[in-house]
Amino acid sequence: MKHKKWVNVMSACILILCVGYAAILIKAYFDGKFDSVESLRQYIEGYGIWAPLALITLQAMQVIVPILPGFLGCAVGAVMFGCMGGFWCNYIGISLGSLIAFLLARHYGRDFVQDLFPKDKYDKFSSWAAHSKSYTALLFAGMILPLFPDDFFCYFSGLTKMTFRKFFWIIVIGKPWCLLAYSYGFSFI
Repeated sequence: MKHKKWVNVMSACILILCVGYAAILIKAYFDGKFDSVESLRQYIEGYGIWAPLALITLQAMQVIVPILPGFLGCAVGAVMFGCMGGFWCNYIGISLGSLIAFLLARHYGRDFVQDLFPKDKYDKFSSWAAHSKSYTALLFAGMILPLFPDDFFCYFSGLTKMTFRKFFWIIVIGKPWCLLAYSYGFSFI
């Protein structure tokens, strides 16, 4: 039952974070700060170092609590901080979130991961991950590919015999390519 408390705490933290961000943005909107993308960018830049840290935190949390689509943060990062600034914020946040998800699954186990995902998705992915001889190669390829359900696989990897070191290097080497593509594509918006 310890894991259910942790899932509830994570969900509450995400909710508080999202409500806080939403309140700040809604207030700014009603104060007339969002007349254009440029005015929005200036508003965000007014937060200094806190602006990229907020995006990094949001991107890490969207992996840990897999209910938010990560590509939205990638779009925000590219539009607000440019192609490379957005890339670095997204890469750092998503990588940290991926490593934390792996460690949470490793520490709290199968019951914890089952509580995070619908039963059909859990059953489908977990049995395949546990028994596939090509899991590591597919995980690496999935980190490179856009729209791969990598949040799920970060948790499932924590349930396998994969070492943290191997998972770390898969994330560090595989994750930037997809994020670079997102950042480059979204920077034209």
